[in-house]
Amino acid sequence: MRIHVPTRLRWSDFDAYGHVNNAEMLHLLEEARIYAFWESDEPDVPTSPLGSPLATRMLDGKAGGSTISLIARQEVEYLAPVPYHRQPIDIQLWIGEIGGASLEICYEVWTPKGLEPAQLYARASTTLVLVDSDTDRPRRISAAERAAWEPYLGEPVQFRRRG
Repeated sequence: MRIHVPTRLRWSDFDAYGHVNNAEMLHLLEEARIYAFWESDEPDVPTSPLGSPLATRMLDGKAGGSTISLIARQEVEYLAPVPYHRQPIDIQLWIGEIGGASLEICYEVWTPKGLEPAQLYARASTTLVLVDSDTDRPRRISAAERAAWEPYLGEPVQFRRRG
């Protein structure tokens, strides 16, 4: 199962060539990841395919929270330039692997939902490590987090070329 996060493009995301800059792509993926996995008081939380609020929103991103999430690794494979769209692009997320203290978040960046023909612009993955904010040491993924995230567990991103 995937989480679909509609993500608006901003003029500042684009470079002189008229497509999303590679560094800005990391910001877009970050926004989608935070929206999908961090607790929020926002009324417009993403929903599961059944229309209920996402159970994946388990991480407390507020200052002073008990957990810090750190990026250990990121990889992006660009398949086509992302042009400007007025509608939000569809960033799809799922979990490729759940480890002891880390998880691999996988992404596909698509044209806006309903826009035909649908085009896949990029694939990406982020390894996220959960760290106890008091000890600055990795902490185990809790049983509640694991239970919430397992329905979104799928095959990791298969990148075309790896060196």
